[in-house]
Amino acid sequence: MFSYPQDRSCPYQPSPGYQELGRGGPLHKVSLWDGRSIWMVTGHATGRKLLADPRMSADRSRDDFPVVLPRFEAPIFKPIAIIGFDPPMHDVHRRMLAPDFSLKHVREMRGEVEELTGRLVDDMLRKGPPADLVEDFALPIPSMVISQLLGVPYDDHEFFEAKTVGLLQAKDAAGAQAAGQALWDYLDGLIGAQGQAPGGEGVLGRLAGRTDDKDLSREDLLRIALALLIGGHDTTSQMIALGVVTLLEHPDQLAAVRSDPDVLPAAVDELLRMVSVTDVSGVRVATADIEVDGEVIKAGEGVLVSSSMANRDPAVYEDPYTFDVHRGAGRGGAAAARQHLTFGFGIHQCLGQNLARMELEVAFSTLVERIPRLRLAVPVGDLPSRTGGTMQGVHRLPVEW
Repeated sequence: MFSYPQDRSCPYQPSPGYQELGRGGPLHKVSLWDGRSIWMVTGHATGRKLLADPRMSADRSRDDFPVVLPRFEAPIFKPIAIIGFDPPMHDVHRRMLAPDFSLKHVREMRGEVEELTGRLVDDMLRKGPPADLVEDFALPIPSMVISQLLGVPYDDHEFFEAKTVGLLQAKDAAGAQAAGQALWDYLDGLIGAQGQAPGGEGVLGRLAGRTDDKDLSREDLLRIALALLIGGHDTTSQMIALGVVTLLEHPDQLAAVRSDPDVLPAAVDELLRMVSVTDVSGVRVATADIEVDGEVIKAGEGVLVSSSMANRDPAVYEDPYTFDVHRGAGRGGAAAARQHLTFGFGIHQCLGQNLARMELEVAFSTLVERIPRLRLAVPVGDLPSRTGGTMQGVHRLPVEW
């Protein structure tokens, strides 16, 4: 049986094994590290259907929830706020956070993000090449933004960035739990301080005084803060890094972005489709038998929707393995370009997608404008890529100009 996960051989394309699997239909049985078999969805329509089905549970505290990697056995992951709860608790918490991630609020933040991004480029140019685009640019942008949004001191960024990597890249449950517990204790201290001095900034300042409410316990807020801190910087930083790699490897598409800045929003969604840094639109467990595509997913069976493969479904995308920044051009094109499942689908669709898109637009536009001769300092094949998991990325991105 096909084993999951498998490493990529190209930073912006699915593994050859996933591509072979996708050619065989939209739904497949795969084997996990612990010998358990689950359903892997590679079809776009099937993925959307299952992610929107109320009989599919996202509750990671369930005994039958699939453990995709050893690190996810750690108690810190059971459950994860927002993405790891079912209604009604999921809906309650999501409503609490909606104002912070609304399109209106994100637009209000854009000027500050542009200023920040400009300063980072100034620093890179002042130091001169070579540079590590992860450390000098891709990571500081989302780290500073999520720090401000949450009310977490950016002075502590080296700590929470390192612990996030430790949590998300751990080889086993013990390593993940150690890193996760350090983040938990850190956030617990911040929430305690906010509770004693109400009126603080960010999500923590706004919600710390509400932990006596029936809908928000202190543990709930801790899980929310942990999910937002982790999800708010690691995936976006890697999306910036791998997005730059993708653009540099397609000079004709980079030239199209440079010549017409109006194409940038569509280009960002095409990059999100191609790169799919999380590689997974959602992991679920069926709570009842579900018939789909001529198969029966039985109650208690796990399901994993592959974003990287659903985003290449030829029934939805013409030449799906081709990077085309004009894919969303023309009337109705923006809506079509956003059909990708990189942010998931259904009630658990990524809360921070407006923020992520804005950060990506600002990051790419700034680099294209300010460093027109940017290039990789090493061959793509020599980039130190993440392996052995579902979170794609590079540990470093050496560049020069």
